[in-house]
Parts: sequence; C-alpha cells; structure tokens
Amino acid sequence: MKPTASTIDTEILDLERQYWEAMRTRDVRTALSLTEFPCLIAGASGVRSVDQATYEKMMTGASWRIHEFEIEDGAEVRQLTDDVALIVYRVREEMTVEGKPVTLRAADSSVWVRREDTWRCAMHTEAVAGDAFGRGQPGSSSR
Repeated sequence: MKPTASTIDTEILDLERQYWEAMRTRDVRTALSLTEFPCLIAGASGVRSVDQATYEKMMTGASWRIHEFEIEDGAEVRQLTDDVALIVYRVREEMTVEGKPVTLRAADSSVWVRREDTWRCAMHTEAVAGDAFGRGQPGSSSR
C-alpha cells in the first residue's frame, strides 16, 4: 500500500497548483505573493534572474495564455530544511502562443523557501519534453 503524502508534500503541491492557477488567470497579485524576488528561472529560452518589476511586466505583457494545465501524477516533494523544499513534476499545458493553439508537455521543478510562515517560489525550471539529447531540435547537429 502506498504511504499517504506528508503534510509538507501536500502543502507544496497545493502551492504549485495555486501558482499555475495564478498564471492561468493572470492573477498578478497572487503570483507576486507566491514569488521570492529575485526569482531564478531556467527553460528553453535560457536562464535569468527576475526582479519584481520585470516579473510584473512578464505577467501583464505576455504573448501567451494558459487555458488549462494539469500537474500529472508522480509529483515528488523533498524538504531539504525546515524552510526549503523542492518539487518536481510533469505538466501538460493547453495554451495559445502568439495567437496559435499549443499543447505543451514538460518536466518542471521549483524551489520553495519559507519566510516567516509564508512559502515563496525562489526558482522555477521548465524542460520541454522530448529527446534527452536535443536531437531534432533547432540548433542541434549529428556527427
């Protein structure tokens, strides 16, 4: 029998879902309240450190819109200290990007830090699902 999730597992997974819902509804206030600034972000577009003002511009001026998302079964949480927890999971996103529908599958991770009883996301990554070695991707080559 599979053990039940610990309280921290449930709490961090719930926070991650709240964050996604804030992105879906473009609820800037909630997204800001869940973010530790500067926030580190890594993905297919590169890596960056984002301050609050830049983050607000990213949220309000985005050329994409999330219509639906699903954090798939198998999310894992690891608490490193009383005030630091990591989460990894796979996600499916139904989006519109620059006016065109897109279905995206990715592997995501976040680092959550607790500041005075409030958890905030300090780092997020998203790796688009595909070949682990990038074969077939723009800019890749075979020898």
